[in-house]
Amino acid sequence: MELSKGANTPISTGEVLAEVASSTSVDVAALLVAATGKVRSDSDFVFYNQPLGPGVTAQPPNRIRVVTRDIPPDIDKVVITASLDGSGPATWGQAGAPRVTLFDATSGAPLITFTPTDLSTETAVVACEIYRRQGAWKVRAVGQGYANGLAGIATDFGITVDDKPAPAPQQPYSSPQPPPAPQPYPAPPPQQPYPAQHPYPPQQQPHSPPPYGQPQPSYGQPQPYGQPQPYGQQHYPPAPPHGASPYPPPLPNPSPQPYAPQPATTPPPPGAATAKFGQPTVSLDKGRVSLRKNETVSLTKQGAPSLTRVRMALGWDPAVQGRNIDLDASVIAYDRKSKKLANVWFLKLSAFNGAIGHSGDNLTGAGEGDDEVISVDLTRLPPDVYALVFTVNSFSGHKFDAVGQAFCRLVDDLTGTELVRFELSQGPPRTGVFMCMLTRGAQFWNMTGLGEYADGATVRKMVDPGKRFVQQTLH
Repeated sequence: MELSKGANTPISTGEVLAEVASSTSVDVAALLVAATGKVRSDSDFVFYNQPLGPGVTAQPPNRIRVVTRDIPPDIDKVVITASLDGSGPATWGQAGAPRVTLFDATSGAPLITFTPTDLSTETAVVACEIYRRQGAWKVRAVGQGYANGLAGIATDFGITVDDKPAPAPQQPYSSPQPPPAPQPYPAPPPQQPYPAQHPYPPQQQPHSPPPYGQPQPSYGQPQPYGQPQPYGQQHYPPAPPHGASPYPPPLPNPSPQPYAPQPATTPPPPGAATAKFGQPTVSLDKGRVSLRKNETVSLTKQGAPSLTRVRMALGWDPAVQGRNIDLDASVIAYDRKSKKLANVWFLKLSAFNGAIGHSGDNLTGAGEGDDEVISVDLTRLPPDVYALVFTVNSFSGHKFDAVGQAFCRLVDDLTGTELVRFELSQGPPRTGVFMCMLTRGAQFWNMTGLGEYADGATVRKMVDPGKRFVQQTLH
């Protein structure tokens, strides 16, 4: 049965398979929508990175399975969407109209077909919806296009896509700052005359915890555990030398030992301090670089042309073999004032007119274990883009203690050569990690390994914490 836009018909089976066919690659998703017209939470968004929902299963790349008897009673309808994945034509007008088919999931027989024909500049479309009506289920041909992609559809149905405004939480903090409450506390200035009258308060410190901190005795600094020694306490000298003769010999022995390594280790810190965070200390002159945390590499090579297009490939392995871990790679673009310019993630697969593009899930397994790939055309980035911070998050709530290893690798998109690799071992039970950062240098771009964990199911929650990395490179 061919349906026209807006038409509906009953569904005669309890299990159906919705398929969206197109001349180019598409991502098909589903939203479980309540009677309010909105999803109950982000968990009602079913797509390739969160393929399971109550009664709904995503079957990438272009199918959604719906079992109506398993759909919760407070769900009014299941909305089936299709969006261009960015690997082909930019709009439906260029790609051609998609073909929507609803199959009987048991027999495979087609139940209805629908072709939305009035799409032009749109990049995503609500294909159809399967909804309740008087205790039965029906399907309606929708065909509503969205020029702002899957993010526009998700926003309309209650999925938060954009970052929440930062100024809102800052305002309440500014008002409590000048309360008159702290003013009465200066009333105890009578404590000040005591140090003026007697220089003896330091005598009370040896009896109190300060000796453990060793701030005053200079000889006690290298040995926090040498408190019973006579180094800073005058009332103990007679006891150690006379009462416990075996103990004094080992105590002076460790005391010279710390002093010897200290001068030997002091030169490296000044040398390391000369390169501030984000300043390159290595280059590509000797080939591929294995980056360490907080280390920066210059993406230049003497005698070689400058890089133009790069791919940031990110991957991860589960800590327990056989367990599936759903993670999402994203990138945040900042300017020199640490202001977010754009996010590229699974709800927004490109930015800056395609200068940054997200591949979506790696369903083919190609690319040396890469799970997701973000491509960057460095020559097409606007001049106000100063930093690109790459993150990995778990939309489905998986924690990084379940990830055995995570890595990112920078690849020359023209030659396929791996330039830089940065690896992380098993992390803490948190839902996000800042993997690495690209920044504009004096001559060209630099790459810094970050490896800092955070809490955030999506890149939206990483924007504000990520600003500190950008700020550190500028101060």
